Amino acid sequence: MRLFDLPLRVVSLYPDIMNTYSDRGNLLALQYRALQQGIEITLEEISVGDLLPAECDILLIGGGQDEEQKRISKDLKAKASQLQNWAEEDVSILAVCGGFQLFGKWYRDNKGNYLEGTEVFDMTTIAPRTAKFRAVGDIWVTSLIEGIGDVVGFENHAGQSYLGPHVSPFATVKFGNGNNGLDSTEGAVYRNAIGTYLHGSVLPKNPMLLDYLLSNALSHRYNENLEPYFSSPSPFVLQAQSTAMDVTRRKSEKR
Repeated sequence: MRLFDLPLRVVSLYPDIMNTYSDRGNLLALQYRALQQGIEITLEEISVGDLLPAECDILLIGGGQDEEQKRISKDLKAKASQLQNWAEEDVSILAVCGGFQLFGKWYRDNKGNYLEGTEVFDMTTIAPRTAKFRAVGDIWVTSLIEGIGDVVGFENHAGQSYLGPHVSPFATVKFGNGNNGLDSTEGAVYRNAIGTYLHGSVLPKNPMLLDYLLSNALSHRYNENLEPYFSSPSPFVLQAQSTAMDVTRRKSEKR
């Protein structure tokens, strides 16, 4: 068998609903990077009412506002058991913003309504009943996952997320607000599942995060670490990330 003979099984959850700030760009970046590495991908786009496939190597869900979250919440909760199993089986998962919130235990919106989550992450999220807090703007964080380093993106959320003891933060905040604007944490990590508030889309700007997710998906598919066979990210991609960091720093200094 040649290297990368088996296609990666990619599931995109609610791409027709959860696509704030073009989070679908994460899928496009994944597809392009896989093509560069000679990795074939099969894609299942799953929306409300659709059944999840039996198997998955990498799962993506983007962000949405309260109305979009309400549209998917019951359907997502019905899929929670399978999503929890995938997390325990080390499927590579990226959940962004509204998707991240609903991969926690619950989300309480600014009207006091509770939306049940999948409980992949030991996390709860509360939107203030007043408009005193809103995390919006460019954000620069340093990932706590070895090898990823600095990550840049754009955050825009009123919900404040608090991590429980059975989950770790994805990153610490260098510039920006992060999970709640208080404890300098950003996102969450459980096994190979990552949740984050970073839009951007986040993967095109952050090649090391992209390769981390892709390599974990390959490990899940082949049951071995194939990351050493990856080619280095394009210097143009690395330059784009560096430029985004510089912009974020300069904007933060003016605040």
